[in-house]
Amino acid sequence: MLLMNRRNGLPPAHLHEPVRRAEAGPWAIELLPGAGYATRYMTTQAVIGFAFDSQRGRHAIGSDRVRPFTATPNGLAFLPPGCDVFSESPEGGEYLRLIRTDGTPLKGEHAFNNRIDRQAIALAQRMRGALLQASVEDDWETWALALAQRVAGNEVLAEVPRGSITPQRLRLLDELIDAGLDGPLSVQAMAQTLGLSEGYFMRAFKDATGKSPHSYLIDRRLARARGLLLGSAQRLADIALACGFASQAHMATAFRQRLGVSPRDMRG
Repeated sequence: MLLMNRRNGLPPAHLHEPVRRAEAGPWAIELLPGAGYATRYMTTQAVIGFAFDSQRGRHAIGSDRVRPFTATPNGLAFLPPGCDVFSESPEGGEYLRLIRTDGTPLKGEHAFNNRIDRQAIALAQRMRGALLQASVEDDWETWALALAQRVAGNEVLAEVPRGSITPQRLRLLDELIDAGLDGPLSVQAMAQTLGLSEGYFMRAFKDATGKSPHSYLIDRRLARARGLLLGSAQRLADIALACGFASQAHMATAFRQRLGVSPRDMRG
């Protein structure tokens, strides 16, 4: 997976959270919510993407060969112009994409995805927060140029140094987390699920995703909470407990720190 272009695809009827957009100078920025999709298109301009969530499906990038894919959470992606893309995923995942609309080429000749870059992660999170709740302090052009520089950076590996966190093991880990999200989940339990020692698991996981297992777990809790906030009328306290937060206040703190908004803001 490199690009989720739901404008060219068919968004499902149950999609509640909208596509959020910003335009700044020559940049068009979109935050695509986590939802299933199927799309096929030809890129007319270079595209920068960032996958906040782990995603799975099938794709064909620049060829007719359709293959299964696993998108690593916190993975940076790039598509050059003139690239034929087919991509589909039954569940999708939250995705940020940037397009430069003035025709100025972006550095980079080859498509890639699943690149882990600490600065790109910080920039993408800042952009997501600004798209969720705008501020007069938002500096879109600076952020977009900085992310474009991360795409062109030669010092970053083109693929994720996964170590022992293979796509199959990440799938097992996601299944464990999703099944037990309403209760405590320890690093020890995660490591045991993959048959690894705690120390090795923590190092390998951060290499593969750019974040610690604890940080990833908080992200999964927030993703479920966002879905419940939009798709149900449950009390905030009940949603917090259903997602494994210690309290409503704990959930609110996580929302503000990670997303820059409150749970009530997300509910609208």
